[in-house]
This record gives sequence, structure tokens and C-alpha cells, in this order.
Amino acid sequence: MKIFLSIVLVGIMAMVVYSLVRGIVAFLHSTKVDLEREDNGQATEMQLLQNKMMFARIKWQALAIVVVAVILAVSGSA
Repeated sequence: MKIFLSIVLVGIMAMVVYSLVRGIVAFLHSTKVDLEREDNGQATEMQLLQNKMMFARIKWQALAIVVVAVILAVSGSA
């Protein structure tokens, strides 16, 4: 069980890194014009992608914490 959960944890950690890198790339593609323009609160495509990746990263991190808690619970009961 611990081996399976460890493999799952590594996969989740990879998804955290993927979401982080994708969000950083979207941030780097945002131009100065995108950041300075006033468009009545309309977000650009890159800003929406940054938001999406931030929430994905938070979701994967929360799931990783849950898996670590399960691993600790399984280890503690053994």
C-alpha cells in the first residue's frame, strides 16, 4: 500500500511542477501591453491561463497533502 501511495504521490508532485511551469510560461508570455491596458476588467487569454494553472497547482498540492496524510496514517498503524 505504501509503495502504491508513494507512486501516486510522485505523480501528483509531477502535476504540481507541470502546473507551476505552465503558469510561469503563461506569465512570461504576458506582454507589457497586456499588463498596462485598461479594458474594463476584461482578462487576456494569458491571464486566464495563469489563473487556471494557479488553481490547478493548488488542487494538486492539496491532493498531495491528503496522500501524505494517508501514508502517515498507514505507517502509524503498522
